Amino acid sequence: MSKKIEIKKHLMTAISFFLPIVVASGFLLAIGNMMGGTSITDFKAGFSFADTMTTMGGYGLGLLPMIVSTAIAYSIADKPGIAPGLIVGMVASGIGAGFLGGLVGGYLAGYTVVTIVKSLKVPEWMQGLMPTLVIPFTSSFIAGLIMYYIIGTPINWVASQITGYLGGLDRSQLLFYGAIIGILSSIDYGGAINKVVFAFVFTLFSEQIYEPITVLILASMVTPFGLTMAYFIGKVFGKNIFNKQEVETLKTAFPMGVCQITEGCFPIVLNNLFKNVIATGVGGAVGGALSMLWGADSHIPASGMFAVFTMTRPWAFVGALLLGSLATAITILILRPQVDPEAEVVIQDVEEDELSWDDLKIS
Repeated sequence: MSKKIEIKKHLMTAISFFLPIVVASGFLLAIGNMMGGTSITDFKAGFSFADTMTTMGGYGLGLLPMIVSTAIAYSIADKPGIAPGLIVGMVASGIGAGFLGGLVGGYLAGYTVVTIVKSLKVPEWMQGLMPTLVIPFTSSFIAGLIMYYIIGTPINWVASQITGYLGGLDRSQLLFYGAIIGILSSIDYGGAINKVVFAFVFTLFSEQIYEPITVLILASMVTPFGLTMAYFIGKVFGKNIFNKQEVETLKTAFPMGVCQITEGCFPIVLNNLFKNVIATGVGGAVGGALSMLWGADSHIPASGMFAVFTMTRPWAFVGALLLGSLATAITILILRPQVDPEAEVVIQDVEEDELSWDDLKIS
């Protein structure tokens, strides 16, 4: 059980490392694509501003196997894991194992370092060489050869099997998988479940399967869009479910949602977490199923509405997003009771007793 927890912990660390790179690269790529940019292959031949945006975004996304491998190895073995993590990630990228190879390579490199540190005994005069020569060289040598000769081919095989399987899904299966990804991506509002799903769909994204990560992008936007829709629909039908402070929250939550940032909804979500999770799950399921069925395909792994410009079926994404958000809006309007729109949430200040240092005891 502890090993599973540790594996999850290292994965969360890696995601926290590469997620900002994914977002930054995605925005750069989206801007470049919107302006008609292409990747620069010959700098001497000249290039446009749009080309620089597209190229920088591509560089960032291309580095992700190395970044995830290095981050996981660092999480497991601290600084000694950086060199082997980077090198094994490069190997994974070089042999075509991609993001999945980088993911596996990070654990391989990290635990190889830990094993070497615990088991390798050297003379006292070599102790100073351990962190700078012995550990990075030995661990890189061992982990790199394992990636080349043992696990690289199976990882490529697994990736190809997943690609083939998803490419052969029928309509009912597309609906099912889209709904599942949509629910899991949305119900914890960017938390641990969302990040685990992101690691999975990004693995598919690296294999040029774009539909699953598009569902995740959509699911991250369903809550702010759905709550905003609920406000306006409630106005039409005379049912207000938001107090004054929640209405103010929507003014920032919606534009944040356009950029695929769900956290702006937290002040509303946390007021009634259970009902909001149900409404979000319904919206994520509906939007995710339709997005997958209609083949919405973002060619960048983040950026919210900015990703629409990279899709071959932008109407599919927009339609699925609107219908998923509408499902969230209707569900939350049904679940939440009507409130006074002018009502303020009163927060009582409770005076804390003064802390006396004499009362502190150190056991």
